[in-house]
Order: sequence, then C-alpha cells, then structure tokens
Amino acid sequence: MPRTPSVPPSPAGAAGPVRPRPDAHLALRPAPAAIDAGFWHDRRETNARTSLPQGPGLLEAAGNLHNLRLAAGSTEGTFQGAYPFVDTDVYKWLEAAAWQLAQAPDDALAADVDRIIALVAAAQQPDGYLNTWFQLVKDGERYQDLRWGHELYCAGHLIQAAVAHHRATGHPDLLDVAVRFADHIDAVFGPPGSGRPLDGIDGHPEIETALAELYRETGERRYLDLAAYFVDRHGHGLLGHDAYCQDRVPLREATTVEGHAVRQLYLLAAATDLATETGESRLRAATERLWHAMTTTKTHLTGGLGAHHDQEDFGDPYELPNERAYCETCAAIACVQWSWRMALLTGEARYGDLIERTLYNGFLAGVSLDGERWLYVNPLQVRDGHTDPGGDQSARRTRWFRCACCPPNVMRLLASLEHYLTSTDDDGLQIHQYVTGTYTGDGITISARTDYPWNGTIALTVEDAPEDRSRTLSLRIPHWCREFRVRCGDDSYDRTDAPVTDGWLRLRRVWAPGDQVVLELALDPRLTAADPRVDAVRGCVAIERGPLVYCLEQADHPGGGLDDIVLDPTRPLAVKQRPDQLGGITTVVAAGRRRRIPDADWWPYTPYSPLNAPGSSSTGTTGTAAAAESPGEGEPLELTAVPYYAWANREDGSMRVWLPTS
Repeated sequence: MPRTPSVPPSPAGAAGPVRPRPDAHLALRPAPAAIDAGFWHDRRETNARTSLPQGPGLLEAAGNLHNLRLAAGSTEGTFQGAYPFVDTDVYKWLEAAAWQLAQAPDDALAADVDRIIALVAAAQQPDGYLNTWFQLVKDGERYQDLRWGHELYCAGHLIQAAVAHHRATGHPDLLDVAVRFADHIDAVFGPPGSGRPLDGIDGHPEIETALAELYRETGERRYLDLAAYFVDRHGHGLLGHDAYCQDRVPLREATTVEGHAVRQLYLLAAATDLATETGESRLRAATERLWHAMTTTKTHLTGGLGAHHDQEDFGDPYELPNERAYCETCAAIACVQWSWRMALLTGEARYGDLIERTLYNGFLAGVSLDGERWLYVNPLQVRDGHTDPGGDQSARRTRWFRCACCPPNVMRLLASLEHYLTSTDDDGLQIHQYVTGTYTGDGITISARTDYPWNGTIALTVEDAPEDRSRTLSLRIPHWCREFRVRCGDDSYDRTDAPVTDGWLRLRRVWAPGDQVVLELALDPRLTAADPRVDAVRGCVAIERGPLVYCLEQADHPGGGLDDIVLDPTRPLAVKQRPDQLGGITTVVAAGRRRRIPDADWWPYTPYSPLNAPGSSSTGTTGTAAAAESPGEGEPLELTAVPYYAWANREDGSMRVWLPTS
C-alpha cells in the first residue's frame, strides 16, 4: 500500500539532498547555510532567473512533457526523443525547481512544478511502474534491457525529485508517486532465494542512492535494504562482467575507479550512503580507497573526470588527455555529490578541497555566463583549426542536447548549493566552502563577508552563540594555499603557528555575539606542473590562482592561434582586474613567445639525437625534416589567462589550459 511519509518538511534553509538518519555512523552532519551575495550568489541568481524558468519550454520542445501526456492518455501522437531515459530530464528539472522553492517563494515556478507533477502522476501505471519509453514504445518489455533501458535510473531521479519536493514544500504529491514506484521495484527485484522474480541491476547506477535517501525521508528500512541489494549485485556478471557498467568486480574488492565515469560515481555515492547508515567498515574502506585512487591518478586539474569520448569513461592511471578529455559536466556534479558524502562520513577536509576545485572549474564551465547555453564535455584544449563535431560532444556551447542530462543536472546542483557549504558535530561548526552569507550549526550562527575567489579575505562575525560551553570553529585551509593568516580576537596566527590539523584550522573558545575571525588566504598566482607520468602534459605548466584554474583563449591573443605559444616560467605572473570582461574577472598575465615553426613539406617528423635535438644548432640532418627541427625564438608575447569556467563565452576559437615551457 502506498504510504504518505510522516517526516515533516525541513525548516527553511535546511533542506538539502543528503540528510542522514539520527543514528547514522558519520563524523559530520549537514548544517544550514545561506548565500547572500558574491560569486556564487550571482550564478545562482542566473540559474533562478534564466535557466530554471526556461526548463519547461525546453522540455516541451524536446518532447519530454508530450511523452508524459501520451502515457497518461491525454493526447495523441508518438514518442519523442532519441533515448529511453528522457524522463530523467523532467525529474532533474523538478528537483532543481524544488530546491529553488526551498530558498524563496516563486508563484510561477511553483505553478510549473505542480503542473508537471500532475503529468507525472497521471502517467504512472496502476501497479506503480512509470517509464514513458517502455509504456509507449516497448510495451510488455519491462526490465528486459537493464543494460541500456535505464528504467531504474529513471526511477532514481524521480525519487530524488520527490524527496526534494517533500523537503522543500512538505507536499506529498510527488513523494506518493515515488513511493508507489519504489514499492513496485521492491516487489520485482531481489537476490536469488528472495522470492522476487528478477535478480538484476541497472546499467546506469542511480536508483541506489535515491533509495537510500527515500529511506532517510520515510524511515522505511526496506528501501535501504533494496539499495544495498543493488550495490552488492554490481560486479557479479549480471550485465556481462563489463567495467563500463561497474559489473567487472564487486565494489568492496575494487582497487580503482573504472568504466563510465558518471555511473561509477553515482554507485560510489550510494556506497557511501550505505556505509554512513549501516556503519559497515569494509564498505567505508572501499570508498576511501577508490576516492584516493581517483584523485591521485585519474582526475584532471579542473576536477574533471573521464578520459575517453567513446564510452565516457575513466582511462588508465595518469591517462589524462587535453583536447580529447571528456570531463562530462554530469561527472563533475556526481563527484561533488560523492565527495560531500565522504566529507560527512569521515570529517576530512580533503574532500572539501576537491569539491571546491570541481565547483569553480570542472562544474561551472558547463554552463554559460548567461545561463542559456551548455557544455556536455569540458576539454582542456581546443586546437587551432578545430573541427567541431556538434551535438553532445561539441566544444561549443549548445542550447540543449539530444541527451540533455547535463543542463537540468547543473540547475539542481546550483539550486541546492547551500547544502554543500557547512556541517556540524557535537563539538562545533565546520566551514567547508567560503561565501558571503550565514552558517549555522551547534547553536552558533556566523555571518561571512568575502569577495572570494577574487580576494582571499574572509571576515566572519558571530551573530548568535550560547554561553553554555566552548565550541570549535573549524575553517578549511585549502590544499593549494601556501600562506595564510588568521586573526581571532587578540590572537593572530600564520601557517607556521596556526592550529591546523588535517586541513582544518580549529579555533576553540566560548563564542559570544560580536566575536570576529578574519581569515586571509594568499591568492598569489602560481604555475602548476603535473606528475611526470601524465604524458599528455609533460614539459607543460598550468596557471592557477586560488581555487581557479586559468586558460588562454584565442579571443585574447589576436594575430594567431594558441598551438605555437610557449610560456616563460622564469618571468613573474601578474594579476589584472577586469570588471568589464566576462562578468567581472581577475586575469593573470604571463610572459611568453609565439614559436616560429616552419611547416613541413611532406613529413612532420625529425630524427632525434643529441646532435640534432630540438633547439640544437647542429645541422646534422638534411631536407625538409631538418628545416622543421628547431623552432625559432619567436616574438615576445604577453599572455592573458582567464578563469577556465568562463571560456567559450565569447567568439569561437582555440583554448588551452596546459602551456609548454620550451
């Protein structure tokens, strides 16, 4: 029987995608925060005023809403869309809209949400099943194509949207639909001997973490057990022992991340949820091991994930290409979701470090500054003369996609971003990400003012604090930060004497209203080199400043492309404020040259030896190859680097993050 959950809605400002149960096994708990101004406020305003309101129209034009009406029997026609999982675009938009409504009332947005929820409810079949592709195109073939049909993947996004809507509004309408579908799935799927007709997993993990959150929302343990069943059955050959679908090896035995990047990360987020709720040490050890393997050998400088276009998957260790980097926007989002769960589970600051890097770079590049165009893939280089393939793998921003997973996914992360900023425990409050706004936890309310990431000063003021005992205020010191200073009352610390452990600056005292803490993070621009095993960027450096990765764009370097540019690492970097450019940015200026390399007549390779090495004065070779062997010094050039997140917002052209130094 469908059940209307008795869990009350979250208080204003506290609603978020992850809400562990009171008896969960974890170090930290999510705490309320609000973003009032500054960098992320501006981007969330664009999301709220531009991206989200366009959603229903785009879903209508693509046929997603038509399919729901068709499944409900309220219109005539045929299924529209190229994939069997187009319903998820609707569900992710609903989730984004729900988190937005949790922040501020919006009558027009609420009306769109109610209208689309009614469509979803009308399309659901009497037994709880809901998937327009299989209802309209493959009637009678339920769960016969678990590898590609993605019925459970669609169900997972529906459940997440329903949980978000209930937490944001308290209304049970969509949650009732999700509960009916979850009960149907629970009646169909189970391990051998369970009495259920089907032992199977979906080719695209998502249902697992959704069921864990449905358990948290309803208190119904069956949903957590069902999530555990799906996680446990990965790696047992139900989909052919294929790494692409995380079916090659059981998760607890895996030693590295592999296969389709988004699918892997969604599965690991669910495993972390299970470790959090059950306390299973072996599952926790697996998630920590795999996160470490991912960050040390398979993560791009931008936080982007995914090396291959053909299967959207991870490559080998240190296989981190530039122009062929996939770095799907959805993978960046999944990484933030998983890393936040790991931060809560372990209490370690390094997870917040990756969240910050991913948010400011690999994630934010996925949406244009005006909130109307998107990138599905996020390469680290676009070569001179690039021929764009168009579609979902385009290096040019696109209005929408045939597989439109990324745009509503961006919308839902931006709308719920306040959830990923701060946490609390029995000892105090932890600030993971720095914004202008308020943080609340363990009875303390702190206001923050900062122009981060352009300026490294974060001024914190205690607005409210009980006087019953001392509490610890923990501030994450980013891993990239070489120098910092903090002033707390009469105390002043720098990196040499600050009480920093495991990335946390911990300040303990009995706090009182009016107490102030000022953290100053040095934002000097820096050059970054990769591990020498990353062949694609050996001999190159990248420019960074604070949490931002920078890139060169052809728009800033008229008179030629970027393939021939060399950076001079011996010259200092300078910063220049550009309030008139790309929504207001700080650029980094470097010295370089444009190499003079003659075009080869017929063969672009040169014999290499100590006597005729590139740069040598030897004339030991002859012919066309010799003419191309030694690039000239080239004319001096001022290089202007812009934040990577802002690339592809002007004219089409070349771009590169990694710059050769010789």
